[in-house]
Amino acid sequence: MAIYTLPELPYDYAALQPVIDAKIIELHHDKHHAAYVKGANDTLEQLAEARDKDQWGAVNGLEKNLAFHLSGHILHSIYWQNMTGEGGGEPLDKDGVGELADAIAESFGSFAKFKAQLSKASATTQGSGWGVLAYEPLSGKLIVEQVYDHQGNVGQGSTPILVFDAWEHAFYLQYKNQKVDFIEAMWQVVNWQDVAKRYAAAKERVNALLLAP
Repeated sequence: MAIYTLPELPYDYAALQPVIDAKIIELHHDKHHAAYVKGANDTLEQLAEARDKDQWGAVNGLEKNLAFHLSGHILHSIYWQNMTGEGGGEPLDKDGVGELADAIAESFGSFAKFKAQLSKASATTQGSGWGVLAYEPLSGKLIVEQVYDHQGNVGQGSTPILVFDAWEHAFYLQYKNQKVDFIEAMWQVVNWQDVAKRYAAAKERVNALLLAP
């Protein structure tokens, strides 16, 4: 039985136009995200078979595949919720997300500096990958990370709360090779209410990372 399932979109395919075309959303969710879900489930089955047969010759590749597909599933699941056709701008106290706004200012100096860092991190990720705003529990601060091929450059205990997909399948049909233009447009659809909820939830996980008993 499948462990992971493809989540439904919280809006219709056209909800993010003109920033993201409906056809991109349809292909991205129904094909690409679905492939990560299938890949994660298939890899878990292969690992179960390896355990049953006590055959471990392929374990390195299987573990890497699991990380690739599972990270793809998790990041995309956040990505859909991070966006709304009524989003954009910046988090403000009058919109009920003042705590997030304060945390961004404390961690990066200002919203403008944070926006510049996340935009640059997203646009310059080596190969295919993501720009991520994450809560880092040891410092209690927000950090920007680069996730390339759903793998490295992340703090092991950090929790992603805002993700920008910089893989070509996220934008190429509409923006061609102009990744920077796509990243800049993404700021028009950020769902700050969702990001604020994720920030609050991440802060409450006080025992999520234990370095000592």
